[in-house]
Formats: sequence, structure tokens, C-alpha cells
Amino acid sequence: MRIKSGFELRDICGEHIIVAYGAENVDFTKLITLNESAAYLWKQVIDKDFCEEDLVQLLLTEYDVGKDLASADVKELLASWKNAGLVED
Repeated sequence: MRIKSGFELRDICGEHIIVAYGAENVDFTKLITLNESAAYLWKQVIDKDFCEEDLVQLLLTEYDVGKDLASADVKELLASWKNAGLVED
């Protein structure tokens, strides 16, 4: 999968916010905020193909967390990104 073009991560007043740009996202009305670990993952995979396991491995490398927790968090994160239309297969 891949993060769709037309979305950018910005730091606004200390918050990690996904901002939409371009004509294809003109009706994007959702405000998407990311916590530190989600923002870290976004930065690592922007403009790259990735899979769920890639994100799990990134979390395991960057944070002191077990694989089960990392996997559960990634599943939840990907579900929210897909629901918001931020990623494509």
C-alpha cells in the first residue's frame, strides 16, 4: 500500500496534522491529527510502498514495545488511515 498523493503532514501549534491539497481533495473536510508514533510512521513511509509488517518493524525499531502491541497499534492505525482515505493499495 501507499499513502495517497495530495496529503501532507504538518506541525501546526505543536500538533501533527494531515493537510489535504490538490483538486482531488477539494472536499476533504476531516481534521486528521497524529500522535508522535503515528507521525513517525507517516514520515518513514511517505512516497514509499509499504505493508503492515513494515510499520510493525518500524515501531519495534524505534520504540521499546512488544510485537503484539505494535501489531495491534498498526492494525488500528491502518484502519483509521484507510477509513479516512489516506492510503491506497
